[in-house]
Amino acid sequence: MTFIAIQCLNGLSYATTLFLMAAGLTLIFGVTRIVNFAHGSFFMLGALFTAHWVTDWYPAWGETPALYAGAMLLGALCAGAAGAVAEFVLLRRLYGVPELYQLVATFGLSLALSDAMRWGFGPQEVFAPRFPGLKGSVALWGEYFPEYQLLTIALGPLVWLALHLLLHGTRFGQRLRAATQDRAMLGALGVNPKPLMLAAVVLGCLLAGLGGALQLPREPANLQMDQNVVVETFVVVVTGGLGSIAGAFFAALLIGLVHALGISFFPQATLVLVFLAMAAVLALRPTGLLGRPVATGPLEMAQKFILAPAKAPWSVITFMTLGLAMSGVGLLGGYWQSLATDGLILLIFGISLQAMMALGGLVSFGHAAFFALGAYGAALSHSSWGFSLPGALAAGCALALALAALFGALLVRSAGVYLAMLSLALAQVLWAVASQWLSLTGGDNGVIGLNLVPQDWRLAFYFALLGLALLSVWALARLSRSSLGAALQAVRDAPLRAAASGLPVNRLKYRIFVHSATLAGLAGGLFAAHKGAVFPSVASVSTSLDALLVLLLGGMHQGWGVVAGSAVLVWAGAELGRGFDYWRGALGLFVMLIMVASPSGLLGLLRGRRP
Repeated sequence: MTFIAIQCLNGLSYATTLFLMAAGLTLIFGVTRIVNFAHGSFFMLGALFTAHWVTDWYPAWGETPALYAGAMLLGALCAGAAGAVAEFVLLRRLYGVPELYQLVATFGLSLALSDAMRWGFGPQEVFAPRFPGLKGSVALWGEYFPEYQLLTIALGPLVWLALHLLLHGTRFGQRLRAATQDRAMLGALGVNPKPLMLAAVVLGCLLAGLGGALQLPREPANLQMDQNVVVETFVVVVTGGLGSIAGAFFAALLIGLVHALGISFFPQATLVLVFLAMAAVLALRPTGLLGRPVATGPLEMAQKFILAPAKAPWSVITFMTLGLAMSGVGLLGGYWQSLATDGLILLIFGISLQAMMALGGLVSFGHAAFFALGAYGAALSHSSWGFSLPGALAAGCALALALAALFGALLVRSAGVYLAMLSLALAQVLWAVASQWLSLTGGDNGVIGLNLVPQDWRLAFYFALLGLALLSVWALARLSRSSLGAALQAVRDAPLRAAASGLPVNRLKYRIFVHSATLAGLAGGLFAAHKGAVFPSVASVSTSLDALLVLLLGGMHQGWGVVAGSAVLVWAGAELGRGFDYWRGALGLFVMLIMVASPSGLLGLLRGRRP
């Protein structure tokens, strides 16, 4: 019992960090309705600024409690100032647009901020000194517990109390709460909402920076802190309920305790337990512990699925031109053939997501789950049972189909951000399984040495892949024109009216979800065949975001949008990465520019410029 009590205290200490992050994200979402994926970057900025302040710039500050605490506050203020710049430059241009575009734009912001911090602070980890005056431990139930962690445990309720008093006991807080309920009405009453939204972003980023600074005495500051914490922050926010600070507090306690006890008793399944806890809460309460349904702006930017050119002769000419161009690239061999292969696989993966999102309105942040199942299914069936390429691809598709059939009915009951987070949870669970089931997947060493495509068959594989990619584009165009496609778009746009008209809403969503997952599994199997190895990164958040970037860069409702998006993303990643260390930041700036200038993507921008 003593051991469990100590681990619970560890969980409560970690819960304070999660709450600071989640409270900031909740404030930003509540007032601005922006799902800020870059929130972890402000956490990292607060940590890095404070760490350099007390180790490199003014080491004397690390020797006095008051000065060390002052350095932490400076780190938080630095994060708040960066949040003000981000709100002025980017976020205010995203108010009122769907959360999906906000997510991708703020993902671009996270890339830009990460490279900016790497340029400003350097790539090395920074080990800050322990907090002066709280370096020891206290005896509790015969065990020893760090004094500093007791301080952080006390800070969580104090911050919650301070936020409660601010929001309920001041005129500023009352206006903030009014903005979360009806921003348009607040403006009609003569209150300018822009300063309120700026203040919410600054306060939210300041809390994130403070959370990062408070982590320093326990772990070094590094450039991976943002990705490590932002996913669990989203878990806390969604588990607690979007827009509820009280919900975020109780969810942080729950997730912090699950995290600490999981590390102690099930170290290899800790992440799985965290996401299972979130899934269990959402299964019982689809809007989280204390959340309420919220309107996040228009559901879609463009309701019509645009096929350009739509006329049959021009469509055939477009297909033939694309096929001939890609055939020519494949015949170049070597680097260009490999690059084009990457693009075609990404195109198929993007098509799978486009069918689900553009037609069915199902938002997924974890589509990498099915891509990874296809990759591992193909790789393991080949390495363990000697399957050739067709059999391995069939095994990968079957595995993705099985998981989608099993969990699809649960996932399609949710909508919006809640559905997105459940899909992300599924992908993260698979990533954890792939990373830690060493006997099956090899863990981080991966499944290597695959010979699904011998060198002599590379050209034939490329042309078969080109055929599959063109077939996927054609199938999506055909689906959008079919009666099933029309029914799906009706369910997407007006689900209540569609149900009243007799359409089987959940069955239609389930059907497109399963089909989409199977095609993603095919893309994953092709990826394993092309690369000759599979690693847990195929199930990571970045893989899911690659599919989202492809879809939104080209245009989610543009029939050829994924073609344009995959070409741009693969080319930019390959060419910018050659001799340019900060290419991710440049890509992030490009993503932000596209999301602001044309949320309907590159093809939408081109169509908008036509006379």
